[in-house]
Amino acid sequence: MNRLLLWFVPLCCLLSQPAAEAAPPNVLMILADDLGYSDLGCYGGEIETPNLDALAAGGLRFTQFYNTARCWPTRAAILTGYYAQQVGRDALPGVRGGARSGRPAWAQLLPRMLKPLGYRCYHSGKWHVDSTPMKEGFDHSYTMDDHNRFFYPERTTRDDKKLPAVEKGSDYYQTTAIASHAIECLQEHAEQHQDKPFFQYLAFTCPHFPLHAPAADIAKYRARYDAGWDVAREHRWRRIQELGLVSGHLSALEPEVGPPYHFADAIELLGAKEVNRELPWSELTAEQQAFQATKMEIHAAMVDRMDQEIGRVVEQLKASGAFDNTLILFLSDNGASAEIMVRGDGHDHDAAPGSAESYLCLGPGWSSAANTPFRRHKTWVHEGGISTPLIAHWPQGISGHGQLRTQVGHVVDIAPTIIELAGGTWPSEVGGQKLPPLPGLSLAGILAEDAPSQERTVWWLHEGNKAIRQGDFKLVAAKEETWQLYDLTTDRAESKDLAGKMPDKAKRLEAQWNRITEQYEELAASRQDSRRGPDSRRRKQP
Repeated sequence: MNRLLLWFVPLCCLLSQPAAEAAPPNVLMILADDLGYSDLGCYGGEIETPNLDALAAGGLRFTQFYNTARCWPTRAAILTGYYAQQVGRDALPGVRGGARSGRPAWAQLLPRMLKPLGYRCYHSGKWHVDSTPMKEGFDHSYTMDDHNRFFYPERTTRDDKKLPAVEKGSDYYQTTAIASHAIECLQEHAEQHQDKPFFQYLAFTCPHFPLHAPAADIAKYRARYDAGWDVAREHRWRRIQELGLVSGHLSALEPEVGPPYHFADAIELLGAKEVNRELPWSELTAEQQAFQATKMEIHAAMVDRMDQEIGRVVEQLKASGAFDNTLILFLSDNGASAEIMVRGDGHDHDAAPGSAESYLCLGPGWSSAANTPFRRHKTWVHEGGISTPLIAHWPQGISGHGQLRTQVGHVVDIAPTIIELAGGTWPSEVGGQKLPPLPGLSLAGILAEDAPSQERTVWWLHEGNKAIRQGDFKLVAAKEETWQLYDLTTDRAESKDLAGKMPDKAKRLEAQWNRITEQYEELAASRQDSRRGPDSRRRKQP
């Protein structure tokens, strides 16, 4: 495997003050859940997101930033700086791993590395990592472990202590509660720990299913999506081009591609008005069109509400005087979801859509619109599943306002970036165990200036879906499909397969993917806590 470039720029390059006088930045990392690439106004969408748009206008937007295609692998990568497969949080061929798998002792989370640098660390929202926040170094935490209810969750914790279920009939809404906890942490920090920098990890659960939102927020988008997802995709695509985010062309709908999991019972329960394919809008019945438009209204309301709550958090930063020296990062854990299922308390057909008694999912048609202009969805490693918006805002450290960054980035870059900006260095060993080379790189230099692009290799594997990007070329294959090769400089829609025209390039990238995969298998096998499947032999992917 080619070693990935580590790009480190001294902290003094980022600040207008001399390095010796510069205070390390606070960090507010905001993570959305199942947000599509173009769901924000500043990324081409029609949903009203003025607070995030303002952060983008005062900072940077990345156009080619990637996640892992799924929630828990992305969270592991963000917090450890390694691919989830390296730290036992996602599976490899012949090596089990996943949402419930534990990390090796050497794979520390960010708070363990930030605390020695003087940071206070706070967590608010979704966890979906092994262990618990307080055990991993956070000073305060509010976890949302009930992923089936936005109104009356039954499983939440505060500082790792279980809280009683939220009573029905209250005005509780999960997105607001998560933001309120973050504001409480920031207020306490300003009052009691103003001499220290902070790391606030704000992990929203929206707009992940179920589609739940306050009625007033939904009403704001009433009839906004009656024209359908074909029209929405075209409008977003025009706006994306105007903003200079992506060039090329819009991906085509794939009517043969349905949700990644077959939940036949859910489809039967929801009835004929549900649609589990990316069909042209004109092929839907009037009843289906009305039902689908309502679902997107709720999705938009959820994103809108998240933006409102982010606005409250930003106001707290300004009120405490911390705003100018706070690096704010906003991104999503994966692309929009095509999943259709019914969980939790089930779905009441007579309940108002978006209320606590309903249980709806966005589905593949609107997921395609949310992921405009890319193909496919969450869990796939085509661009629609792995492309995330990334907004970076930091008045004292980022001089560019409203600029784009076209360099390739990945969530494994987040941790080394934060550690460098905090004034630390990445450890070479933990507990006497030598650490593997970092797969990512620090983005500090890219934040400071629009540095030339550097060719790098980025790797993906999730549930049999696999890809590798090296420079401008990407080799990708969905589970049980053959490899396809794309030139992403002109074809991020992944529509013109070049594997037949460039067989040597495809073979080299496939060999590179195999080498990386085998290295990670060897790393997994060397862990004392590794639990291997019945076939532990090294094998190359066909």
